Amino acid sequence: MATWKQLSQQLDSPEGQKKLAPLYALDGTQESLEKGVKRAKHVLEQFGTLFGDGEGACLYTGPGRTEIGGNHTDHQHGRVLCASVDLDMLACAAPNGMKKVRIHSEGYPTLEVDLTDCAMRKSEKNTSAALVRGVAARLQEFGYELEGFDAYVTSSVLSGSGLSSSAAYEILVGNIFNHLNCKDEIDPVTLAKVGQYAENVYFGKPCGLMDQMGSSVGGAVFIDFADPSAPIVEPVNYDFSKSGHALCIVDTGSCHADLTDDYAHITQEMGAVATFFGQDVLRNVSKEAFYAQLSELREECGDRAVLRAMHFFADDERAKQEKEALKQGDFAQFLKLINASGRSSALLLQNIFSVSNPTHQAVSFALALGEEILDGRGAIRVHGGGFAGTIQAFVPLDLLNVFQDRMESVLGEGKCHILHIRPMGGGVIL
Repeated sequence: MATWKQLSQQLDSPEGQKKLAPLYALDGTQESLEKGVKRAKHVLEQFGTLFGDGEGACLYTGPGRTEIGGNHTDHQHGRVLCASVDLDMLACAAPNGMKKVRIHSEGYPTLEVDLTDCAMRKSEKNTSAALVRGVAARLQEFGYELEGFDAYVTSSVLSGSGLSSSAAYEILVGNIFNHLNCKDEIDPVTLAKVGQYAENVYFGKPCGLMDQMGSSVGGAVFIDFADPSAPIVEPVNYDFSKSGHALCIVDTGSCHADLTDDYAHITQEMGAVATFFGQDVLRNVSKEAFYAQLSELREECGDRAVLRAMHFFADDERAKQEKEALKQGDFAQFLKLINASGRSSALLLQNIFSVSNPTHQAVSFALALGEEILDGRGAIRVHGGGFAGTIQAFVPLDLLNVFQDRMESVLGEGKCHILHIRPMGGGVIL
């Protein structure tokens, strides 16, 4: 079993660096690889400073994810297109011989969770402790005996970025438990479900499963949630580096604080339309029957609920069409579909600003500015849950510098992130 120092020595070898390249040097440059090695060594050294040698130490990753298609369709058992990206949570972790998890996330106090008591605690709602305890509780329900571990974590997945930092954290913790206590028996899809359970039940956020799946599985994946207990996961083998476009995630400078009700209303209103037809979710409602009863639905559920259901039916189908466009190498059609999804989110789903604070419309503003810069090229849409946070753009390479400079001149330096879709989801690196 390795110590943190031995892992650090591995990073000095070509073999060790080769394991980092597909995660942190997807642009193919030596500069990016060296930056990734430096970051990994920093994590290892900080672990050693806080926790000692760490016999049995490993280097773990939990990536952020980008939603490409299917905005708010997963919780209605719909279809999505998502991918893991090269921003992640990186950790050195080792068993500590105690029934206690100790995690030091860079910039925060050390978190401690007692594994002998994994009952849900209301006082931990919306905290990292809830996520750790929720993941542990679920794995214990599966029959696994969990031992404690120490971990030092650093993150490039900015909170509120729309890249789902909470899912990255859940997948990171889940993989540490899986490797140390579960003999790596738990597959990525099951780990994603464990993460969703922790977020829904312990953390208190009613999210679908897409975030965790995008982080856990890796690469670009099309997921059909018709049966959430057994989602159909289909890898989409498309090389985005050959598309002539860069993937940009733009931080609008707004945060997701106090938006839980906004997210919950989407689920509730879509659910109300499904209930009208005697179903639990919209996936089980006939689109033809829905459009045949619009008058009754407007009276029963209200206009916004009906509009949001319209978005579901359209974006659920679009996610499939986006997958097919990529498989056929038709990137122009893919961009048209992305733009159509963005318009649907803005006009029908209505998740680009919160009605509780309509004077603040950072997402709407960033979308308008981005459209003006792109001038009919590329594609742009709200990213993730919406209401605040980030937007997503596919920017032609010849326009990339102009796009980044102009967005950052208004929104602030460092707000436009150029990302890459990486092939590996959460797991053990070294």
